[in-house]
Amino acid sequence: MQLLRRAVPAVLAALLVLTPPTLARADGDDEDYHRDFILGAPAEPSEAWLMMAGGRLYDNWFAAQGLDEPERTHPVWPRRNRSQEGATTWRCKSCHGWDYKGRDGAYGQGDYRTGIKGVLGKRGADPARIARIVRNPMHGFGPELIPDDALARLAAFISRGTYDTDDWIGPDGMARGEAARGKPVFQTVCAACHGFDGRAQNWGDDDEPGFVGTEAQANPWEVLAKIRHGHPGVEMVGLVAFDMQVAADVLAYAQTLPAR
Repeated sequence: MQLLRRAVPAVLAALLVLTPPTLARADGDDEDYHRDFILGAPAEPSEAWLMMAGGRLYDNWFAAQGLDEPERTHPVWPRRNRSQEGATTWRCKSCHGWDYKGRDGAYGQGDYRTGIKGVLGKRGADPARIARIVRNPMHGFGPELIPDDALARLAAFISRGTYDTDDWIGPDGMARGEAARGKPVFQTVCAACHGFDGRAQNWGDDDEPGFVGTEAQANPWEVLAKIRHGHPGVEMVGLVAFDMQVAADVLAYAQTLPAR
């Protein structure tokens, strides 16, 4: 048993560079290079790429892998919370929060209130131990849902990629960044997809739009995560390779963009 325990970290480290889930599970209409960025892995993954991949799994592990959504509500989702059901209850962020604090953070109240603790306390923990927790029956994440290579990336992210969002977002929800510094980054990177005013894509509808400015003002914790790691299942870039302050500056600028 002691030999097995000593071997687990080495095995997980090796899995970090294994090939990802089969690319054939991506949308067949996507071009190959899009599928490779969305579901593929570099031959020699950098630490930044591992954090981006792990962050996307934390956000939405089934979209990040090109898998079908779970149909039923997660068995341990609290019955007292009827505001959420189905696939969303299987996402790590739905229990542990965009701020990684669970019941002690933004999800201590509101539609995602579960009473479940966050993962911030696992910063610096052995990824092998984190992987065993994710695999336990309570979580229900067997290898058919999160294969070992993806699990290794998720565990590495929880250990080395999470951060205290209070350092970057104030209690009033405003980013602790400089919009003037974030503006050129947004205009030369983010605007390629979102437009210069952040309204090229709408996640809502005409009555209740969901633009970059809308989301940045309403849920800056989520938008900060998306700026760092991109959005699962699409070819959105992430800025995790750059200093955290860059993401905070982009968030600050995003909060100045029109919400409607």
